[in-house]
Amino acid sequence: MIEIQPAPALKATVAAPPSKSYTNRAYIVAALADGTVRLENPLFSDDTRYMREALLQFGVPVVEEKQAAVVQGQGGKLNVPGREVFIGNAGTTMRFLTTLATLAPGITRLTGDDRMQERPIEDLLMCLRQMGLKAESLQGNGCPPIKIHGGKPQGGSVTLAGDKSSQYLTSLLLSAPYFQNDTVINIEGELTSKSYVDITLDIMQTFGVSVLNEFYRKFTIPAGQHYRARSYAVEGDASSASYFFAAAAVTGGEVSVTNLNPDSAQGDIHFPDALEQMGCEVKRSGEKITVFGNPLRGITIHMNDMPDVVQTLAVVALFSEGKTTMTGIANLRIKETDRIAALANELTRLGASVAAGEDFLIIEPGTHQPAEVETYDDHRMAMSFAVAGLGIPGVKIKNPRCVDKSFPNFFERFQELYG
Repeated sequence: MIEIQPAPALKATVAAPPSKSYTNRAYIVAALADGTVRLENPLFSDDTRYMREALLQFGVPVVEEKQAAVVQGQGGKLNVPGREVFIGNAGTTMRFLTTLATLAPGITRLTGDDRMQERPIEDLLMCLRQMGLKAESLQGNGCPPIKIHGGKPQGGSVTLAGDKSSQYLTSLLLSAPYFQNDTVINIEGELTSKSYVDITLDIMQTFGVSVLNEFYRKFTIPAGQHYRARSYAVEGDASSASYFFAAAAVTGGEVSVTNLNPDSAQGDIHFPDALEQMGCEVKRSGEKITVFGNPLRGITIHMNDMPDVVQTLAVVALFSEGKTTMTGIANLRIKETDRIAALANELTRLGASVAAGEDFLIIEPGTHQPAEVETYDDHRMAMSFAVAGLGIPGVKIKNPRCVDKSFPNFFERFQELYG
């Protein structure tokens, strides 16, 4: 357990760590590429380690250097793993590998920890079955562990439900260039978290593969395209940057975050815009964004394109005048934990009044009170509620090491804010 020390107005500059979203997509693309791919400044965390170790099991050599990873791309030719592939609670890794496994000529089994075995993947498995592949949930509940019978996936036209997770679509997109025929993915309903699909399309294009995106309703991937081997620098993580921006907001301070791409496809790069609506001042200069804290006011905001910063904004709402309403957050219920329920519990513990629904949270700040914050083994609960401790004495974070999932040295970097 870690106790966070309250802080006066902070003044600090911090570099954003590398992006987890880009790193794990880059690993899949590099594994499929023709030749050697050098990933500069990838994220080294639990989630990306599970991805690297899984690729080794598929016969893709990956050598880790101090600030790089060198991947020997296999041109779409993969080995069948000799044993079940275990990937903890790494959601992107599970989903991306599900389609990748169809390229390995045999049976691949993928599993994870207890929480992963509660996280749905049936919509993606249904898509693979539409291509004539055998893809099954071994418990029959639509969740891992799963078994994929790979070989030469045919591609063709499939229909995918868009409302639960954009990662199912990303999984199909990343591997589809290596299917036997053109692949057409028709989206049923409204596609959630479109910004994460933009990240996928961005990295595919960078490595030489084109996708026709028709208004996020239909995606066409021509067969016969191959990812080109190259060096690739992973950009900074806008989700991780959000905790430092929030620190400026709740202390009335001034925090700059560097190593950010101002034109990033990451939806979370717009988190400072939400803080601006709440009363902060924001300045952008090249790869640096600075947030200046001011008195905060509650807002109403749709968060579907920024789902990974809902928890950060919810904590900022504790320090705002009036209520904050967040909508478009239904898919938070199938993340590392049920994040809507977890937020309602812990914000209430800190003194807020919270109304939670299937797709919304309404937060009214009350009288702040000290608390031991449960993290539910969710890295984003730990990092966002650390921010609460800057303004509320007596906030303790349980199981702080859960941040290893995406930002292993978070608490050390957070401590530097005080310096």
